[in-house]
This record gives sequence, structure tokens and C-alpha cells, in this order.
Amino acid sequence: MSTSAELFKEAETLKRAGKGAEALAKFEEVLQADEAHVLAHMGLAVLLGKAGRHADAIRHSERACELEPGEVFNYTALSVTFQRAFEGTQDRTFIYKAEEAKTKAHELQQRTHS
Repeated sequence: MSTSAELFKEAETLKRAGKGAEALAKFEEVLQADEAHVLAHMGLAVLLGKAGRHADAIRHSERACELEPGEVFNYTALSVTFQRAFEGTQDRTFIYKAEEAKTKAHELQQRTHS
């Protein structure tokens, strides 16, 4: 049986090769092995957003933030996920949420550099 690290590496390779559906399945396999694998949640957020599955993308991006609440990049990625959801739906709620996530990222950035 492969470890979550090995599965993640396979998922990233598939993603880079443009095999989105296969990469998506492999990222889900990573989470079956380790639900707390932040990078797998982030990888799924990207792929699901590109597939127009914005609610699922947001759920995974938010989970990454829950797992690593002090990580600036996770909130920046969440902001981008919300922006893509807005682009796909034109629901202005996503813009406000994108701004909130961006603000949180800036706040965390300030804390780490003060």
C-alpha cells in the first residue's frame, strides 16, 4: 500500500501532465489515507475549481485553512478559490469572501513579520 506522500507525488505528476480527472481521483485517494493532508486539499481545490465544482473547491480550500490556520499561503489560495468561484458564477458573495480571505492572509503576514 502506498503512503500518502507517495500518492500525493503521483497526484501532482498527473496534474502536471494535464490528467485532471486522474489527478483528482489520486488526490481523493491521498485524503482517504490521510484526511489532514493539507496539500491534497489544496490540489483538489484547484482541480475542482477548474472543473466548475466551486462549492467542493471552496470546501477543500477552507479545510486547508482549518488544518493550518496560521499559514498565510492557505488564505491566499482560499482568496483565489473564491475569485474563481465568482468568475464561474458571478455570485458577488464570493468576491466579499475573497476579500475576507485576502485580509486574513495580510493579517497573518503582518504577525509573522512584526
